[in-house]
Amino acid sequence: MTVVFPVDRPSPFDPPEDLRRWREQAPLHPMSYPGGHEGWLVTGYAAARAVLADPRFSSRLENLRWPIAWEGLDPDAFVQPPGFFLQLDPPDHTRLRRHLSAQFTVRRLNALEPAIERITAQALDAMEAKGAPADLVQEFALPVPSLVICELLGIPYADRDRFQRDSAAALRVGSTKEEVTTAMTSLFGYLYELVGAKRAQPADDLLSGLVTGGELPAEEITGMAMLLLVAGHETTASMLGLGTYALLEHPSQLAALRADPSLWDGAVEELLRHLSVAHLGPLRAALEDVEIAGRTIRKGQVVTLSIPAANRDPERFDDPETLDVTRPAKTGHLAFGHGIHQCLGHQLARIEMRVAYRALFDRFPHLRLAVPPEEVPMRTDMTIYGVRRLPVSW
Repeated sequence: MTVVFPVDRPSPFDPPEDLRRWREQAPLHPMSYPGGHEGWLVTGYAAARAVLADPRFSSRLENLRWPIAWEGLDPDAFVQPPGFFLQLDPPDHTRLRRHLSAQFTVRRLNALEPAIERITAQALDAMEAKGAPADLVQEFALPVPSLVICELLGIPYADRDRFQRDSAAALRVGSTKEEVTTAMTSLFGYLYELVGAKRAQPADDLLSGLVTGGELPAEEITGMAMLLLVAGHETTASMLGLGTYALLEHPSQLAALRADPSLWDGAVEELLRHLSVAHLGPLRAALEDVEIAGRTIRKGQVVTLSIPAANRDPERFDDPETLDVTRPAKTGHLAFGHGIHQCLGHQLARIEMRVAYRALFDRFPHLRLAVPPEEVPMRTDMTIYGVRRLPVSW
């Protein structure tokens, strides 16, 4: 049976029902892509982890030919800038990631935690001052990670409207090639100028560290900055909004966290596993014939991995369809990926979520939805899933 990637979800917090049904049949399925390409869909945890760890699968854009599983997405829309190492293989990926890893030091992350607490408190102060009802996405879930990534990279937060607009256009499934090109060109040009300013006047931030290292050209530093900026605020913002919605709709889980705040570390991991905001992908292309889960993926075929389906696999997780904040913290979920492309900022994202969720529910112990649950609009047209708006009162 050949399948087509499903998009309809049975609830705001669950993956498409077809993914669960197909996973019960087999962890790997032949899949048809728009345009006639025949590839594979991975829904099982072990198979997904195997693909992500196997160097015989490529992330390079030219190998993928961008056969995205969504109707309406221009396959030529994305043009890869220099330094955008998410879609590179070793040795290029290794070289760029090594430079960036050197900047994600324990010292820098430890120094950021007080700033994250300050940023979170200021966002809550502003939301409280404006009064209820409020859109939690615009007042809290989006500003907090945006400010944190600005603090990390050394980007003026006053420019947030520009980079948030450009990153949203680049990630929107229905964006045309012209819209994506315009957004990417705008963002690249802005960050290229900023890299030049850091070269003239470096500061104690990640971009300055890359610049003063002296080994990377400005174009590659700019592409790396684009990747960090887009990934660093879109994914965490989606998790803060969707995670808050999920906890409000699962009051027993929120009550458990209020009764025992030490559960928050595990709760963050469980929300990451249960919600898995990577709506589509990642993608990999076979560089040679590879056998996965008893099936042969032929050289050149593209594999789409469903992280939401893999993170609900009963072969790996007990009672996986249930949101359980008491689940052990280190569950091995794939929300941050696995292998050489595992999210470099995963520890920063964990700190942000732990601080932000706890501060939000401490500040507003009676936080609740201001609209019926069915009226909360979802980001079903984005490659990163979440809530578009979350009206709340307190």
